[in-house]
This record gives sequence, C-alpha cells and structure tokens, in this order.
Amino acid sequence: MAKFKYSAIDANGKPVTGKIDAPNEEQAHAKLAAQRLIVSSLSPEGFSVGKKSSRKSAGYNKKISVEQLTIFTRQLATLLTAGLPLLRAMQILSGQEKNPVFKTALTNISENIQGGNSLSDALSQYPRMFDRLYVNMIRAGEAGGVLDTVLDRLAMFQEKAMKIKKKVKSAMVYPVVVLSVAFIIVWVLLTFVVPSFQKMISSQGGTMPPLTKFVMDLGDTLSQHWILTILVIVGAVFGIRFLFRNAKTKAVIDRIVFKLPKVGSFVQIVTVSRFARTFGTLMSSGVPILQAMTITRDTLDNVVLRDALSRVHDRVRDGDTLAQPLEQAKVFPPMVCSMVQVGEETGQLPEMLTRVADTYDEEVDNAVGALTSIIEPVLILFLAVVVGTIVVAMFMPIITIIQKMT
Repeated sequence: MAKFKYSAIDANGKPVTGKIDAPNEEQAHAKLAAQRLIVSSLSPEGFSVGKKSSRKSAGYNKKISVEQLTIFTRQLATLLTAGLPLLRAMQILSGQEKNPVFKTALTNISENIQGGNSLSDALSQYPRMFDRLYVNMIRAGEAGGVLDTVLDRLAMFQEKAMKIKKKVKSAMVYPVVVLSVAFIIVWVLLTFVVPSFQKMISSQGGTMPPLTKFVMDLGDTLSQHWILTILVIVGAVFGIRFLFRNAKTKAVIDRIVFKLPKVGSFVQIVTVSRFARTFGTLMSSGVPILQAMTITRDTLDNVVLRDALSRVHDRVRDGDTLAQPLEQAKVFPPMVCSMVQVGEETGQLPEMLTRVADTYDEEVDNAVGALTSIIEPVLILFLAVVVGTIVVAMFMPIITIIQKMT
C-alpha cells in the first residue's frame, strides 16, 4: 500500500490537501472521487508532482505561449472528433511539435496515458502549462465520456479569450507609442537644445525667470547625471511592477481604477466577459457550480470582482440562488444578473452565460474604440503642454533681451 499526497477541491469549492493510502494512482483517484473531491494534483509521498524521473521533469517549470496551447487543444479536439484513440492522437501531436520543451511534455504525457493514467492526471503533472481550469475541464469531460466535446469547448474558449486579449493590447499600443515619443522629445530638448539656449542667454547677460531656471536646472541634471536618471527610471518601472504584484497595493489600485470614468467601465466589461466565458464553459463541461465558481474566481485578475465572486460563492454554498447575490454584489451589470436569473429559471444557465460572454465581447470592441477616442486628445494635450512649457521657458529670457535692446 502506497501513500499519496493530493491537492483537490471539495464539494463546496474550497481547496483541500492531504494524504491517502492506495495501491496505485488510479485507486487513489477513485477513493478521492468517492469523497466528492476533484483532484488538482496527486503524487507519491516523497516525490513532487511531475518529477517521477529526471527525463519526465524536463520542462516541468516552463511555460508555453497561449497560442501554442490553443493550437494543441484545437488539434487534439479535431483528432478525437475524427475518431482517433486518445493515445494515438497524443503521439501524433507530440511527434509534430517543434517546441522542444512542449514536445518533451507531450511525450511524457503520452507515456503516462500508455501506462494507464488518465489524460487529466498526466496533464496535472505540468501545472505551468495546463492550469486548474484546463485540467478540471478535461477531468469533467473524461467523467462524462465527452472528452472531444469538452476539448472543442476549451479550444473555443481559448480562441475567444486570446482575441479579447489582443484587442485590449492593441488599445494600449497608441498611448505607449505617444508617451515614448514624448519622452524622447523632452529628453532631446532638455539635454541638447536647452544647454545651447543657456549659453546664448548667459553671453547676453539676460535674466532668467523662475520657469526658465527650473527647465535649465532640469536639463543640467539630465545631461550631467544621465546614469542616475536611467537608474531612477528603471527603479520606477520595477516599483510600479511591485505595486501591481503586491496583493494589498493591487487591491487598492483595482478599486481606484474600477471607479474611474470610462476606464472603470472598460475594465468591468473585459472582466465580466472573462467571468461569463470561463464560468459558462466550466458548467457546460459538467463541472459543479461551486467548483466552477472557485476556478473562475482564481482566473480573474481584478480584485474587486474576485472578492465579489467569493461572497457570491459563499451565498450559493449556503443555499441561495446565483442571481440574487450577483445583483447584491453591485459590481455585475444588471443585464448579467437578469440573464443569470433567466438561465436558472429555465435550467439553461451555461447557455445564458455563454450569451452574456458573446454580448460583452462585442461591447469590448465598442469600449476599446471609446477609450482610444478619449486617450488620443488627452495624450496630444499632455505632449503639447510639456513641449510648450519648455519652449516658452526658453523664449521668455530672449524676449526680455530684445526688449532691453529696443
């Protein structure tokens, strides 16, 4: 009798860990399933998951791109729908994979399946490649005997999520380019143009107004201490990254952003779209509602919606319907709450959530356009004010000199 360590999600959607005695991994999974636990990871005691041998651990801690994972999921769904056995489909995909890290992982997964393990168990050994959402949907598909259908839904989910992500990124390209150009222009003005004006003004004996003196001092600092300036900029970038990664500061930032006009609405639309798509896909694949809510909550980046979903989860666990706590959370749009209520009353909640996601995907397009239309004039105004201030500061003493000459 061997002892296995496990991580799982219970019937209430809460993560649990522990140990269990069983002759092998299959029996261990069967025992945990009898306890109504959905296993996230399972490994023999004394071994870490996915490190059964040095060869199998290759690539364990490596991530792959979303595009690679989406292509793999779509290809696997197509092969299974065409009638190929799972093992043969995995061998074909591992044989044609070009990425050496992913190829090693797929080869090891194929060997695990050949050894009698399920696909979900084999995938769970690579948690950085296949997250909890992915593994639990595969496990639900295996339990229901609809693995090909679940893989097709998962591929559609990934394709639409990737499409939304690209739209959001494209909206950020313009402001980043404008700010970069503005920074270069200001740098050139302060380090090259301003010192030339300073020499000319000093030679004419002109007086320097406070604004001119400030701009010239700033130019001297940038030109004489450029290494320090670069270090300050790099430090600021890392500082901002730390603020967004720290749980407490990120919670404050998310709450502030959520209340900003236009920007808050944009964040809400994107996050609600992801919530509805993830939650609906999990439920339509057979994952119980509480477990689906827990997994969905963990996929959300926004602290406001994540905390709200935690409160909704607890209310549903205590026996409430889903629509009422969603509405009382006051962060989900009324349309979402209404469609969830209709879905619960008609028994078509997964379908309604998918329709919500489709609707909000279209809203993302409109929100991106609206946000871009606001950002453009703001950035142009900002650039005009910065450059204009430098130009005015330089010409103020020149005007004074001309007036004295006349």
